[in-house]
Amino acid sequence: MTSKDGRAANMKISSWNVDGLRAWVKKSGLDEAPDVLCLQETKCADKSLPADITAMPEYPHKYWAASGEKEGYSGTAMLCKTEPLAVTYGIGKEEHDKEGRVITAEFPTFYLVTAYVPNSGRGLVRLDYRKTWDADFRAYLSELDMQKSVVLCGDLNVAHREIDLKNPKGNKKSAGFTPEEREGLDRLLEAGFTDSFRELYPEQANAYTFWTYMMNSRSKNVGWRLDYFILSASLLPGLCDHKIRNKALGSDHCPITLHLAV
Repeated sequence: MTSKDGRAANMKISSWNVDGLRAWVKKSGLDEAPDVLCLQETKCADKSLPADITAMPEYPHKYWAASGEKEGYSGTAMLCKTEPLAVTYGIGKEEHDKEGRVITAEFPTFYLVTAYVPNSGRGLVRLDYRKTWDADFRAYLSELDMQKSVVLCGDLNVAHREIDLKNPKGNKKSAGFTPEEREGLDRLLEAGFTDSFRELYPEQANAYTFWTYMMNSRSKNVGWRLDYFILSASLLPGLCDHKIRNKALGSDHCPITLHLAV
């Protein structure tokens, strides 16, 4: 597996919204061991981490961010084979950093950010907050990008284009496909970042990462692409592949895997 400039992939990162870490561990888990495994919606405080996760010897360096406000809500994790140079939590703004949504790890040639972006909610009750989040998160990523290349992965809670969900016409006012949320991702990409899946597969339809548990949506592939690897422009020459692992079960999302030459 090689990049556009002919280099072999030497970094594999997987990202998965597990919809509850404890239930996910019981169901399955991942059938591979990437260099870094990023998890979202862990819904699990440090004291409640399942032993199967804390014991994983292939990942000696594990980092957890739990919601400080609500037990069993939000939360992210990053499991690393090699120790990052530094790890930070949140984006430096108190109003956003109470829910355990962001972990940033610095590696020698790039920052890896995993995020569980706030959902605008039923009835779009958090849409105004989401717009503020999008602007502040974009500023955070742009600041990192000035120092070192950035890989952002996670559940961004938006289907960017009509091709990214099964029923675009019926979801124009649904959380995850409002004009405001889509514009938030537009502006991030305009700031110098790239959706790696669409860079490689610009016309691929029916490529989803989330299916509601209702109405046999997964077996019918009535889904949404909500999970992304977003890259700094400087990393694009080393982009080798982006896989959607839609056969992997254990959550209402499936994992995605990035292959990169760094």
